[in-house]
Amino acid sequence: MDTTLKDPLVGQVLDDRYRVDGRIAVGGMATVYRAVDTRLDRVLALKVMHPTLAADATFVDRFIREAKSVARLAHPNVVGVFDQGTDGPYVYLAMEYVAGCTLRDVLRERGALRPRAALDILEPVLAALGAAHRAGFVHRDMKPENVLIGDDGRVKVADFGLVRAVDSVTNTTGTVLGTVSYLAPEQIEHGTADTRVDVYASGVVLYEMLTGAKPHPGESPAQILFQHLNEDVPPPSAAVPGLAFALDELVAAATARNPDLRPHDAVALLGQLREARATLVDTQLDALPPLARGSELNGHDTHHSGHDSHHSSHDGHDEHSKHDSSDDRTSVIPRTARPVQLPLPATAEDQATTSLKPHRQDGLSHTSVLRTPPPEPAAPASAAQRLRARLKTRRGTTAVIAAVLLALGLGAGVWYINSGQFTKVPPLLAKTEAEARKRLDGAGLDVRKVERAYSPTDKRGTVMATDPGVGERIRHNGKVTLTVSLGPQTVKVPDLKGTPLDKAKNELDGLGLGAGMVNKAFSSDVEKGSVISTDPAPGTVRKTGSAVALVVSKGKKIEVRDVTGEPEADAREELEESGLKVRIAPERVFSSDEDEGDVVEQDPAEGGIRAEGDTVTLTLSKGPEMIEVPDVEGMSVDDAKDELREAGFDVKEDRGILGIFGDTVKDQSVDPGDEAPKGSTITIQIR
Repeated sequence: MDTTLKDPLVGQVLDDRYRVDGRIAVGGMATVYRAVDTRLDRVLALKVMHPTLAADATFVDRFIREAKSVARLAHPNVVGVFDQGTDGPYVYLAMEYVAGCTLRDVLRERGALRPRAALDILEPVLAALGAAHRAGFVHRDMKPENVLIGDDGRVKVADFGLVRAVDSVTNTTGTVLGTVSYLAPEQIEHGTADTRVDVYASGVVLYEMLTGAKPHPGESPAQILFQHLNEDVPPPSAAVPGLAFALDELVAAATARNPDLRPHDAVALLGQLREARATLVDTQLDALPPLARGSELNGHDTHHSGHDSHHSSHDGHDEHSKHDSSDDRTSVIPRTARPVQLPLPATAEDQATTSLKPHRQDGLSHTSVLRTPPPEPAAPASAAQRLRARLKTRRGTTAVIAAVLLALGLGAGVWYINSGQFTKVPPLLAKTEAEARKRLDGAGLDVRKVERAYSPTDKRGTVMATDPGVGERIRHNGKVTLTVSLGPQTVKVPDLKGTPLDKAKNELDGLGLGAGMVNKAFSSDVEKGSVISTDPAPGTVRKTGSAVALVVSKGKKIEVRDVTGEPEADAREELEESGLKVRIAPERVFSSDEDEGDVVEQDPAEGGIRAEGDTVTLTLSKGPEMIEVPDVEGMSVDDAKDELREAGFDVKEDRGILGIFGDTVKDQSVDPGDEAPKGSTITIQIR
């Protein structure tokens, strides 16, 4: 059944530009559609906030923050944002369309993945998160549903709907946003989130790819949250016997319950992943886990069940999928229990004047019906008494009416003092100055003044901030200060070649640029630890807030020479002259080939490539191992050979003329009981 037929947006054109062709996924905050940009004639994904939420300033601000954050990243492994706007009740993001499937689809079809496939997916995910972290953002909702795998094999991270700035992620409301199976302990316990919560979630995703299951199963979210707080993520090898220890270490490092023990951000975890991968051989990388199903993941078979998917919106799920686990939904999770209000017991006076009659309802609970005992019949009243009673009743009624009016007046006064004289600042962010003034006028508010400031993310001429802030209370007829964007301030990328890394970062910060990914390379003309080049190149004009990638020198490239067999002093001098440092291994080894004190082994071996200042480890000889020679005189030739070989010697026969037909050892070249080097040759004379 085509579920898009009932959607009122399908077939419409938003903002006279985006034609909505079909629905891809539905989430808690928004619905994602496949659409066509009629101006540029390209297919894209349109993420439209549910109209019921569009009136909430908090949700609108979060929606706009997602657009600005992702637009600022501009990373090949992040789903790009092209545009953001509003059309009537619809607030939308125009985003890059990725034809393919999610990692959740792959895991549902394939179960566990081979380590090579798992690392191939996680590496670009960490690259995307690393770019966000270095740009000052935390994703906060990393999970398989938010990892897209295109039909061409590209891996992209989606749904930055919960993204927050690193320096403003502390939650003090008693709730935390996220998906229970991937929440870090500090998110659950304290409501705080920095780059290390994305590291934790990435470790859980890696565990799930390697094993085909989540590390903390449970029948309810509460059980899963308890395990996050009190139990370590188990090593994947416990579920997949034979899995490489390096993968266990990688998962353990990423999912440490103490955030101080984790890699500080996704870039650091990516470095550990690459180091771990370098230690694995092909048989370890291609080991098939027990829970794997279907063919192996590759660039040609990631398309899911013949349908296209972009990404789920916030806590959304793909409509075409049967996967609907509440554990995989983005949720608002309370961190404290709400107190239960209990009814007060009746007073003694109440019990004296009322009778309690039990009553069963539906066989489930008891209720109490309070019945007042009937009054005793009164004696007939005289005419005077009846008149006094009527006057008393009128006075009582008048008093009651006056009391009610007074209470209503006081209540209205209290309401007006506390709430009635206030309104809320309407959503104004990303609106033009004219649109903002119109909205303020409609809310009964006025503009106090308009300030202007540069912004790397806000479109020129749009509102980037308000005072009071959006959603804050303000008196009726109050005034709001608008800050309107002048657009991005542009600067030229400086020439940093030869500048030490720390100094280069400071210089970029001073210009309003940020240091992006840092890679290392050999250089014969740039000192170790200094910048070789930048991307973009020096002189390129960039917006403030943009990241500049740096290539830093590892020093000169040195090919290690062979110094085995040389005395320690000669070997040390030769290596140090070439620019390397020398370390002598603490343990010496026996060697029948090298004299005592000469080099037996070196690490790296001859031809290894090292940077200037790197260390070469040398192992020195203890000389040959001396072994006592056994007595084989009088033995048969075969027995004598066996005895000598078992002791560690080689054997040579000397039969001479008289021993051609003999089979008894008459003499041996080393006297019995004397010592000879292990592996040396003992000659036996046969007669």
